[in-house]
Amino acid sequence: MQLYLSELWSEACLLKMLDPKDISISVEILKKNGRKIATLNGSFDLLHAGHMQIIYEASRQADFLIVALNTDASIKKYKSTKRPIIPLEYRLQMMAALEFVDFVTWFDETDPCAILSKIKPHVHVNGAEYGENCIEAETVKSNGGKIHIVQLVPSLSTSTIIRKIQEEV
Repeated sequence: MQLYLSELWSEACLLKMLDPKDISISVEILKKNGRKIATLNGSFDLLHAGHMQIIYEASRQADFLIVALNTDASIKKYKSTKRPIIPLEYRLQMMAALEFVDFVTWFDETDPCAILSKIKPHVHVNGAEYGENCIEAETVKSNGGKIHIVQLVPSLSTSTIIRKIQEEV
């Protein structure tokens, strides 16, 4: 019985996953049907309430929300060789399980500009720490999109949570 439930979980998550190689086709179908697309990207390692806030607000910006996750190799390049804590496979599954998220994808680069060039979102959502002039801004705006900034929940970040756990151990 356990294997059966596991297979159902994996299959259900796959319904929301868009392979980066095919994402342009999927997005084009949505746009041809008059749908607006919002994007959000990040590692989302150790998913927490601050992530939930930005994901929810991102979902309110358009008809469909696509969340793009950094691969494990990408996170190792720009954060630390000790990260991520949660492998991509499981981060994708957790993200796909969220009601606010319509689709999930991934990217191997250290920034999401290449995948955003394929998606060409109407709105790209980012946290206030990156601001209006974030690294994605030029790519998004050159394709007719806009940047939406979300204020962060104070003291809620994966790094803060990791430090807190280390202090307790």
